[in-house]
Amino acid sequence: MNFSSKLLEDAVNEFSRLPGVGQKTALRLVLHLLGKEQEEVTNFGNTIIRLRQEIKHCSTCHNISDQEICEICASSKRNKEIICVVEDTRDVMAVENTSQYFGVYHVLGGLISPMDGVGPSDLYIDSLVQRVATTPVKEVILALSATMEGDTTLFYLYKRLKDFQIPITTIARGIAFGGELEYADEITLGRSIVTRVPYENSLIK
Repeated sequence: MNFSSKLLEDAVNEFSRLPGVGQKTALRLVLHLLGKEQEEVTNFGNTIIRLRQEIKHCSTCHNISDQEICEICASSKRNKEIICVVEDTRDVMAVENTSQYFGVYHVLGGLISPMDGVGPSDLYIDSLVQRVATTPVKEVILALSATMEGDTTLFYLYKRLKDFQIPITTIARGIAFGGELEYADEITLGRSIVTRVPYENSLIK
């Protein structure tokens, strides 16, 4: 792609680094910004800079937050005795959109994937075990995507948590194998949360 400006080329190259954004889409976005008032573009840029500089992760559940403790963990309306374990913030948003869950969360920050070099120590698994060991937890829901990596992580978490003698459940498989949790429709995901089943049932051959 030939550019008439080095500044334009640099901006397109930066946008095309984003996932799912090719050079043509990046060019369209950059030209769109060039057509806006400078104040709008400045606000856009400052918002991204502030996001990177000021965003926090909840010290309890590791969800993205504006404060040290996220709104969900701080809310007196949430049931702190039920922890829903998810891969990342997008899954928290997906479950919240179902309006079917009123406990708290634990964000792992990814899934175990040996092929990608991601092991248990790279995730927030130890802090989950610590939460279960030190707070009154009555149930842990493992709400992970129905993928090979998700199932590997499920099994590892079950082994780490089973000795605590609390129910460890997993969402019902209304989600097709290979499906990412964040892309499930709200009705299916909500139903899967409500009809969750004991994880050990899936281990019975």
